[in-house]
Amino acid sequence: MEGGAYGAGKAGGAFDPYTLIRQPHTILRVVSWVFSIVVFGSIVNEGYLNSVSKGEEFCIYNRNPSACSYGVTVGVLAFLTCVLYLALDMYFPQISSVKDRKKAVLSDIGVSAFWAFLWFVGFCYLANQWQVSKPEDNPLNERTDAARAAIAFSFFSIFTWSLSAALAVRRFEKLTFQEEYNTLFPALAQP
Repeated sequence: MEGGAYGAGKAGGAFDPYTLIRQPHTILRVVSWVFSIVVFGSIVNEGYLNSVSKGEEFCIYNRNPSACSYGVTVGVLAFLTCVLYLALDMYFPQISSVKDRKKAVLSDIGVSAFWAFLWFVGFCYLANQWQVSKPEDNPLNERTDAARAAIAFSFFSIFTWSLSAALAVRRFEKLTFQEEYNTLFPALAQP
């Protein structure tokens, strides 16, 4: 990765997809995006069972529809958030103002930390509901792999979003340095 400032001196360059793909925060966003697809896809496709006796559909996590709804909602919203921040990552080199760049990075820090928290809550909730599920609700152990996959990828998402927040903090430090440098040495600041 190329060293240097994140300030106005880097703005206005042509979009380079190869550079974007090689950046660690972009890789983490794509991984988080895939994890969110796995979580909500697992629950939507195989998170519900049909009752043999009553013919009704119920959530595989302890017959608790809130558990399935939470997993799907967090997964879909995380998917959309990843897409939004991937778009911001593509647009980021075009932002010329250091203050605007700081706002974008601060929002990245806050959103990434918030999603790490939501995934932590989701992991705990789904794991708890899975643990207290009654064996008689699913005597044939149908669709248990999908339920476990949703729990596992919720757990993995905690780390991808936490690392995204940590990388954003590091990015913010570079922006703060660039702003201070431009303030202290205005004649040397790049146009």
